[in-house]
Amino acid sequence: MRTITLIVLHCSGNREGSQLRCRDIDCYHRSLGWNGCGYHYVIPTDGAIEVGRAVEKVGAHCRHHNRHSIGVCYIGGLSADGKTPKDTRTPAQRVALRSLLEALHRQYPHALIVGHRDLGVPKACPCLDVLAEYADLQP
Repeated sequence: MRTITLIVLHCSGNREGSQLRCRDIDCYHRSLGWNGCGYHYVIPTDGAIEVGRAVEKVGAHCRHHNRHSIGVCYIGGLSADGKTPKDTRTPAQRVALRSLLEALHRQYPHALIVGHRDLGVPKACPCLDVLAEYADLQP
């Protein structure tokens, strides 16, 4: 079993209202030569919690942190113009993310829940302040 010290939240970098699913990300990541979806979980706009990669397997979502983290991605993150970073989470995504992060926190109580941007990545991803929003779930 891997030692998990981080749960990293991402956005997919798609326009608000995008209907992408985990299978779409899986196809895209395979086209890059990866071993399937790099995220462990994907949350589409309807709030489903879709499994991308088994948690027991190292993800491909955050360079230098994959071995000790779980990657969670919500579909969206850009406004309708396709360029401007925006918290586009639907109400269903907000509920699903909270539920998933609570479950992961119970399973990995010492893991810090962070946004991709909190790890020194020069991106807006995931377009929300993860540390503030999920402060109650931090170790």
